[in-house]
Amino acid sequence: MSDHPTPGPIMELGFAFWGAKTLLAATELGLFTELAANGPQTEESLSRTLDLHRRSARDFLDALVALGMLDREDGKYGNTRDTEAFLDKNKTSYVGGWLEMANSRLYPFWGNLTEGLKTGEPQNEAKTGGDLFDAIYGNPETLKVFLHSMTSLSMGANITIANKFPWDRYKSFVDVGTAQGGLAVQIALANGHLTGSGYDLPVAREIFESYVTEMGLTDRLSFAPGSFFDDPMPQTDVITMGHILHDWDLDTKRMLLQKAYEALNPGGAVIIYETLIDDDRSKNAFGLLMSLNMLIETRGGFDYTGADCQGWMTDIGFKDTYVEHLVGPDSMVIGFK
Repeated sequence: MSDHPTPGPIMELGFAFWGAKTLLAATELGLFTELAANGPQTEESLSRTLDLHRRSARDFLDALVALGMLDREDGKYGNTRDTEAFLDKNKTSYVGGWLEMANSRLYPFWGNLTEGLKTGEPQNEAKTGGDLFDAIYGNPETLKVFLHSMTSLSMGANITIANKFPWDRYKSFVDVGTAQGGLAVQIALANGHLTGSGYDLPVAREIFESYVTEMGLTDRLSFAPGSFFDDPMPQTDVITMGHILHDWDLDTKRMLLQKAYEALNPGGAVIIYETLIDDDRSKNAFGLLMSLNMLIETRGGFDYTGADCQGWMTDIGFKDTYVEHLVGPDSMVIGFK
């Protein structure tokens, strides 16, 4: 390492959006799915298939090689091990749904971050009188992409929760804000003795039930329609909430934890998982950036530390709590009734 200051890391971070947008565009174009289906191809072949202009194609594909998103051998471009596994739309491991949403919705809104920092106001559909969840849940196609993206974003954490939590002590669970049912499905797959429900707005029923049917779990998983603002949560042994609390202000966070406490059977547990900010607020950059994303997307939402969540749980009446890392930037907070 040099003893002299260098602008390198500053410039790399300042222009990081170049690489991000290149990956997002490749996902939008279906590049990785095409390569997964038909194998490595030349620049000319990919240009024809993806309708790339001859001026852009070579730099675009070579940039993806340099970014580690493509391999190149003998003049042909192919997927890397990771893009083959996670960016092929035809695989259940596809995580590109979140990238698709980032490209179509979040990328333009983040262009107004400075305004959001100065005003504290969301920079999405709310600027024109709309609402994030109305925009998503009010459009069937947008909803389908969003719910699928939540499954893809959370797959690693879902699998870890399904295998790491002591499920053998319990018989039933409810996944609150279940979306497509990604967490509920993984819990059921890993724990054959459990029955569970996915709790969400009625409009999510068809997407949830289709996914559960696809995974062969209709005998143990069901959909529970409702609004966690207006209705009580279903009674159960364990309640899970993934990427839910960060959408809301502190009073709403406390209200949802209170409802969870009331719905739990004696001895039950709540599992809250997010991109938790580390207690020192200096290491989990993704968690901190996710909190800024809540500034962009919501009127009061913010991410938080594990210690913050433990404090809220204790105030409500949970007797024992602990924090455990899952995968990547995700961690869970457990509270026992």
